[in-house]
Amino acid sequence: MGQSPKQTDFAEMKELEEMIRESSLPKNSLSYQIMHRIGEREMTMTRTSSKRPNGLKRTILVASAAAVLGGTVIGSGFVSPVMAATLKQIPVLGVLFEGTSEDAVKAAIEQGILSEPNLSVTHDGVTLKVADLLYDGTRLSFILEREGVDLPSTASPYIGEDETIVGNPDNEYIKSRKVAKEDQVKGYIERPRILVDGRDVEFGEGGFGDYPPQNNAYMVELTKDLKLPDQFELTIQANVTQVNETFEFKIPVNIANKSIVVKLDQATKSDGQFSYTVKQLYISPVSTRLVLDSEGEVPASAEQTGNYSASMVYYELVDDQGNVLTPQKFDYFHSKPKTEYHIDQLFSPVNGTPKSITIKPFTLTVNNKDWSVVGHGKNSHGDKTYLTDLEMTIPVKP
Repeated sequence: MGQSPKQTDFAEMKELEEMIRESSLPKNSLSYQIMHRIGEREMTMTRTSSKRPNGLKRTILVASAAAVLGGTVIGSGFVSPVMAATLKQIPVLGVLFEGTSEDAVKAAIEQGILSEPNLSVTHDGVTLKVADLLYDGTRLSFILEREGVDLPSTASPYIGEDETIVGNPDNEYIKSRKVAKEDQVKGYIERPRILVDGRDVEFGEGGFGDYPPQNNAYMVELTKDLKLPDQFELTIQANVTQVNETFEFKIPVNIANKSIVVKLDQATKSDGQFSYTVKQLYISPVSTRLVLDSEGEVPASAEQTGNYSASMVYYELVDDQGNVLTPQKFDYFHSKPKTEYHIDQLFSPVNGTPKSITIKPFTLTVNNKDWSVVGHGKNSHGDKTYLTDLEMTIPVKP
């Protein structure tokens, strides 16, 4: 990780924006550059977090790459070109994790978890279509495809008058995005309103914005604290810049079998200084979710002393066949670890139903001067120090 610059100039932000939009690499591979250039607090793209309905005002962070791009670029956990070729007979691709098997996709479609609504609405020459839709009981995702305009992105880059700016509102880049509605370019998708059975959906964390693997595609993904029934009517209301009418879609959602929920009473591991307790483990054909609480000082190895220290504790999931599940995102923090954490994280799916899942806690080694991570690179989050005394294997019973 890099040091936070005192001021990010307009040209640098424009260069970064173009780099993100034009890159064909997974978006978290750009995270190091984003951290180094604009001092973002977390290494992954900023997400919208709220315990309240999603109609809330958006907060604009001056130093946030995602905010200045007009939306959140969803993380890297989507189907690769190789997997897309493998699953070319399966229409629903955009909302999946990389590595999702063909059998898992078919199972998810049969259970109603994945669907391709193919609903479209046209207003004033602009067409929006709901392509892929996913709901597995803990995660709601969909893709809006846009036709009728030719723009470099789909997410509106403009900052609304009712949006809160955290930081210097006179930042040149921020000012360039505060454009009166009548002067905005036609065709950008503003953050949609999402309702379930007529009420604004409540969620803890979500991503809104361009879907990089596909041109003219906008993705929404709500990933935390969803408390929805197995059957409901989903309403999507989207506005497009310089189009007066709202694009509205109503979609019935009905899942036959949602996630397997592994609930544990006393799933705690402790080394006397640090401990964590697994609250729940969710397993669906298209994702795995780990929920846990931790407390205590993070254990430090001999290499994590002096000018170096241990990061927060991360958790690796391994199925009973030795397959490591890929996290949807990987956060880096510009500070020493706290003594308490609540972790609610999505991972790639397992093949079938495993007999057990092993949790392997680990830390990274960080430089105290600039918070850079030892061993971090294009293909590595950094050198891992596994805390073997804190490993835990959880049996899974369907």
